[in-house]
Amino acid sequence: MQVVRYKPEGLDTLCKNTKFTRKELQIMYRGFKQECPTGIVNEETFKEIYAQFFPQGDATAYAHYVFNTFDHDHNGSISFEEFVMGLSVLSRGSFQERLQWAFSLYDVNGDGIITKEEMLDIVTAIYEMMGRYTEPSIDDTTAREHVERVFQKMDLNQDGVISVEEFMDSCRGDENITKGMSIFDTVL
Repeated sequence: MQVVRYKPEGLDTLCKNTKFTRKELQIMYRGFKQECPTGIVNEETFKEIYAQFFPQGDATAYAHYVFNTFDHDHNGSISFEEFVMGLSVLSRGSFQERLQWAFSLYDVNGDGIITKEEMLDIVTAIYEMMGRYTEPSIDDTTAREHVERVFQKMDLNQDGVISVEEFMDSCRGDENITKGMSIFDTVL
């Protein structure tokens, strides 16, 4: 049986479309191919890889949401291009681009607004990923209270949902979020 292998677009195109150098892309591609020999990664493999970074918790749900933001064409797999495009935004994107990515993560169904339920799903997934042994301990009530506080702050027009504009305005005006976004700055 022949295994179909995915061939990524040229390095020059990826250099133009991302904020990575040719050398960085070559290093990432070698690592990507090592983990995903076919050149694409499905959600299950992505979850397994993600879990390695969070051994103290269960990263399954959060990895699912991240996978969906990387899988631009929604075909159930992430190509190398999709992977480096997402990584480029997270690690080298402007503050605005990172906020847009974060909004798309929370906007689970992609309808352009964040509901309390969507935010609760993501916050719960983050708490599960961080592990139940965090200090102070986290439970379902903590997640709900967190979401209520965030909604109080971000739902500027009090309509029960957070629009992209409300999200951007709230995040831009929050010093902790501004600092927090800078943790993604990386050099490979």
